[in-house]
Amino acid sequence: MKNTLEVKKFKDEQLKDELASLQKKLFDLRTSTVTEKVKDTSQFGKTRRNIARVRTELRSRELAAAKK
Repeated sequence: MKNTLEVKKFKDEQLKDELASLQKKLFDLRTSTVTEKVKDTSQFGKTRRNIARVRTELRSRELAAAKK
């Protein structure tokens, strides 16, 4: 996932699945720092930003549905 335009193309279920996989990825990154050295530490920020993108899109869809 690269940008918000790609996120907006997803359906609700796909967004929820993507959110779960991103949260698992972040958890795996955190646990790997305990057991071994992480080569690319920028993955933490990238993953957090992707999680924020997905959550923002889910929330905006939720608010749009409530408005109608």
